[in-house]
Amino acid sequence: MNIPPAGRALMVGLLAFCSLAVARDLDQDEALRLRQEGVILPLEQLLGQAMARYPGARLLEAELEEKQQKLVYEVELLTTAGVVREIKLDAATGDLLKDEEDD
Repeated sequence: MNIPPAGRALMVGLLAFCSLAVARDLDQDEALRLRQEGVILPLEQLLGQAMARYPGARLLEAELEEKQQKLVYEVELLTTAGVVREIKLDAATGDLLKDEEDD
């Protein structure tokens, strides 16, 4: 297959862009290691912070992800109004990154 240089450059650029946009889920062993090393805050602490935003909400899911070289806790809650909220918190600082209604 003979791809012109401009086409190759475009393909390389698209691959680089797509690789930046992909999030990687970390398993519990990685999360434990990062917690023990002091890189991230305890999940319990950040869950409390997320749950405090919606008193009475139920936890649906919580996961640690790496997005664009940043560790993020993604928490999904079911509010008492029956709305699913997606909350993203910086795993290192606890800063709120996003709080929106989930699709």
